[in-house]
Amino acid sequence: MKVVVISDTHMPRMAKRLPDRLLEELGTADGIIHAGDWTDVSVLRVLRQYAPVYGICGNNDGPGLVRRLGFRRIVTLEKVKVGIVHGHGPGRREETETRALRAFAANEVDIVVFGHTHIPMKKSREGVLLFNPGSLTDKRRAACCSFGLLTIEGRRLTAEHIIVNS
Repeated sequence: MKVVVISDTHMPRMAKRLPDRLLEELGTADGIIHAGDWTDVSVLRVLRQYAPVYGICGNNDGPGLVRRLGFRRIVTLEKVKVGIVHGHGPGRREETETRALRAFAANEVDIVVFGHTHIPMKKSREGVLLFNPGSLTDKRRAACCSFGLLTIEGRRLTAEHIIVNS
C-alpha cells in the first residue's frame, strides 16, 4: 500500500496549485494522509479525486473543516496503526514532536504523522515512528519544501521524504 503524506499546504495563500511532483505520486496512491493546515476545503476536494483521504485539522483551519475532520485521528492501514495530529498547542514550536507523541499516549500506534513545524523529520521515539512530511508550499526554516511516502505491507512500514524544490 502506497500512502502519500502531506501537511501544511496553506492553500491558496502559499500556492495556487499542488506541485507537479506530488501530483505524480498521487496518481498511484492507495491513500493520502494530511496532517493539518489545509486552510481551505478545496485542497480536500482535489485530494479526494486521487485516493481516500485521512486528514485532521491544524491551527490555521477554520471551524467548518474542524467540524468535518477534527484535530486527532487513528487509522489502520493494512496492519499498521497510524496516529494523525497536527502538533500545535501550548509551548514552544520545538516541543511539537513531544505534543504529537503525547496525543496518542493512551493508544497503541505504530507511527505518528504530524506537521506544524514545516520541517521534515523521521525518527523513532518510545517505540513509535514519528514522521513529519514537512510543507509542500511553505518551507519556512526547512531547507526545502517536501512531502512523504509511506509504503505499508502488512505490519512492515517504510517512510521517506520527497523534495519538491530547493
